[in-house]
Amino acid sequence: MDLFQYMNEVKKEKESPLASRLRPTTLEEVVGQQHIIGKDKLLYRAIKADKISSVIFYGPPGTGKTTLAKVIANTTSAEFTQINATSAGKKDMEEVINGAKERLGMYGKRTILFVDEIHRFNKGQQDYLLPFVEDGTVILIGATTENPYFEVNGALISRSVIFELKSLQKEDIKQLILRAVTDKEKGLGSYNADITEEALDFLADMSNGDARSALNAIELGVLTTERSDDGIIHITLETAQECIQKRVLRYDKDGDNHYDTISAFIKSMRGSDPDAAVYYLARMLAAGEEVAFIARRIMICAAEDVSNADPNALVVATSAAQAVERLGMPEARIVLAQAATYVACAPKSNSAICAIDKAMELVQQRRTDPIPPYLQDAHYKSAHKLGHGLGYQYSHSYKNHYSGQPYLPEALQGTTFYECSEQGYEAVQKAWLQKLKDEAEEI
Repeated sequence: MDLFQYMNEVKKEKESPLASRLRPTTLEEVVGQQHIIGKDKLLYRAIKADKISSVIFYGPPGTGKTTLAKVIANTTSAEFTQINATSAGKKDMEEVINGAKERLGMYGKRTILFVDEIHRFNKGQQDYLLPFVEDGTVILIGATTENPYFEVNGALISRSVIFELKSLQKEDIKQLILRAVTDKEKGLGSYNADITEEALDFLADMSNGDARSALNAIELGVLTTERSDDGIIHITLETAQECIQKRVLRYDKDGDNHYDTISAFIKSMRGSDPDAAVYYLARMLAAGEEVAFIARRIMICAAEDVSNADPNALVVATSAAQAVERLGMPEARIVLAQAATYVACAPKSNSAICAIDKAMELVQQRRTDPIPPYLQDAHYKSAHKLGHGLGYQYSHSYKNHYSGQPYLPEALQGTTFYECSEQGYEAVQKAWLQKLKDEAEEI
């Protein structure tokens, strides 16, 4: 590195965003993520012993994926190389691999390759890395906001340890903000600023576990707020509210948050918790989820989890699906809330889905049994010559409109697929079916 490059790096370091300047360089400086970097944890021991193997860090933005990679870079004796999957091409990858081969062959020195946004690599790019990860030419550290089990080559996954980073806790964010305000070397300590407890609490809460968001907000507040008469920059609740005007919603329509939130929504309706159902509905709507998608899930839940315990649940859900298509937002939120709370409060039964799944499993596992002749169509010409329809007992000609004639194929007679529960209207159905059978036997 020549003098001009050195001065450029120094200038870049001083002028870089606060979140970048405050990035920890040692494990002891890292805030949060104790479930993976606590002193008794595998990752902590591996970093301290400089025995890191290929790993993939997975978690929401601002939780410390790149930070952990930088900590490893500062503690390892291996060569540390970084590329970003959004901009790196095959040529960049070939240069890294060739350099790694040379260092390993000539000096016996390992190379750690940090790939940020690794889910952005296509299958071909990931396949290119695979043999070099496998033979130890490079030790891979990948960082991704997407579920690696969905987005990363299965072969790479099998050769890496997956560490999931969690959103930082509110107290963690508060600690980082206070560090930013007081640190004179890398933070904003030289500005002589302070922050009220209300503002600190507000920023920590509104950052939603994203350290970068919180640090960007406090930096903006300090740099744009005039000094008071006492010479101090006071960050008040009003200032903090201006710096973060809207909570950052973690929701990717193609990622984990999409699936996790809709899963929580459905399970809340199934679990008869209308409050939780409305909460997750609100999260999806605030993040811009398609109302038609939400309506479809409510219909499925009505059929799968309420079923005949309250047949009206599916009617309400279907009507809601039609209504939201015609109304759109914001009115659609009311319709969806009505349907979701109705399904959540309805008695529950999974008898219908159990019945059809049991029947389909049997159909797949055994030969197709012949339909009894008396149930076969007798309306076409010459059907009577084949005996089709002969012996059929017309239900309406019998007491309670029930003949008791078996309808399953002969080999399956006595098999039960649909078992009415004691829930809601199914209890009425169960009692009625039993009444039909009992009275038919008395005749």
